[in-house]
Amino acid sequence: MKRVVLDGGVLPLEQVRQVARGEARVSLGARAVRLMRDSRAVVEAALSAGVPSYGVNTGFGHLADVRIPPDRLDQLQYNLLRSHAAGVGPPLSPEQTRAVMLLRAHALAGGRSGVRPELVRGLVRMLNAGVLPRIPRQGSVGASGDLAPLAHLALALVGEGEVLRNGRFVPARAGLRASGLRPVRLEAKEGLSLINGTQFSTALATLALLEAEGLLIVSDIAGAMSVEALKGSAGPFDERIHRARPHPGQLACAANMRALLSGSEIIASHRDCDRIQDSYALRCVPQVHGVARGAALHVRGILEVEVNSSTDNPLVFAPRRGARGSGIMISGGNFHGQPVASALDYLALAIASLASISERRVERLVNPQLSGLPAFLAQDAGLNSGLMLAQVTAAALTSENKVLSHPASVDSIPTSANREDHVSMAPIAARKAAQVIVNTRRVLAIEILAAAQALDFLKPLRPAPAIEKVHRKIRRRVSFMRTDRVLAPDIAAVEEMILSGELRAAAESAAGPLA
Repeated sequence: MKRVVLDGGVLPLEQVRQVARGEARVSLGARAVRLMRDSRAVVEAALSAGVPSYGVNTGFGHLADVRIPPDRLDQLQYNLLRSHAAGVGPPLSPEQTRAVMLLRAHALAGGRSGVRPELVRGLVRMLNAGVLPRIPRQGSVGASGDLAPLAHLALALVGEGEVLRNGRFVPARAGLRASGLRPVRLEAKEGLSLINGTQFSTALATLALLEAEGLLIVSDIAGAMSVEALKGSAGPFDERIHRARPHPGQLACAANMRALLSGSEIIASHRDCDRIQDSYALRCVPQVHGVARGAALHVRGILEVEVNSSTDNPLVFAPRRGARGSGIMISGGNFHGQPVASALDYLALAIASLASISERRVERLVNPQLSGLPAFLAQDAGLNSGLMLAQVTAAALTSENKVLSHPASVDSIPTSANREDHVSMAPIAARKAAQVIVNTRRVLAIEILAAAQALDFLKPLRPAPAIEKVHRKIRRRVSFMRTDRVLAPDIAAVEEMILSGELRAAAESAAGPLA
């Protein structure tokens, strides 16, 4: 099994996915231990000096001006977790939960939160043992940290709340004990440090982005299959057109389309037909798909920064070893999730466009007035309805995406007696984007299913070698639809092939690497 070391340095997004999928174990590096001990010394020095420090020896939010007696500082941290564990709704999936745990441990290991190494070791042990906190999906507004969901995570670490063990939720203390683990004891500031960050939003955002990136080439494959099935032209993908408007995503998509369509008998068969131009859904594939590529690249840059940032409050800055000074704690606003929220709203908009143009291609495939193919791609249409309702499902998913694409990041509801008067709604943006991506994957699966059916009607003409390889791969799981049958398993089978990477691998086995 792979190993991910938290050393206070850079954590690549791909390692987040590995840990989330249970493909890698996590360990704490010696450098991170040193960084945490240095920052903890700053916290303890401030406590000894009686310096007022937010959340260390004061209340929280609107209660920040209330001083807490020294003998009650540890209790303050437990009270914080209990009072803030107010999340509602179904829990995160195990994959999402592991990602949240990893990112919180990684952020604390950076040495700017003032926690002891024991705290992060406890998180890492839970993660490696598969003892996963029950984290409700709803309850965070994405500022002052993802307080409610991270409080549920932190409760499990101290032996309260619930954890998932062997497929069911059990009391955290019992779950820890059954796995040979002990609850962590909190000291001053540590409860606050556990919940004051963007890691809930960022974890969901990271998994959503990685999923979206996987759809970019699949959308090109789906588009190329529809171009073939609808006897479209390869002319709109000519490199000269795209060099005249050289957006990088557009250039990459056009290159993919040329590679995917190279050597097509179908396209060659109608090269001299009297059709002047194809519809936008075929002709403008690079222009629309390219925007999604640009959005994903932009969001990746933001998340690579966010994953490796310190989002606690106050932040602890220890002096460099050998330097004079005792370090300092500074209150700020790095917990605010606006960068994540805005980025995820952008990603949702761009991925929704992939579904929108894909659904239009599905409509052309099943509409005999537009395709020249049998109505709804059915043999003996009328007796059989063919893929009529597959297009309706694609339309429903596309419409849902339009609703989900309303931006969350422009909304704000003041909280904490108006102390927290502008919030980001980053968790909502992340959840919406994740659903848009799932919906889009299913629309693309429907398009690929329909295009495969259409290509069978064009035999004996053969599509391009890359498309033929994809078609053969599909036919190993989903047979040609001769009479009506239940479509849901067929759509699910194509979706599984998208997720597994089988369709991309089939296309690349003939076309070479796709960008």
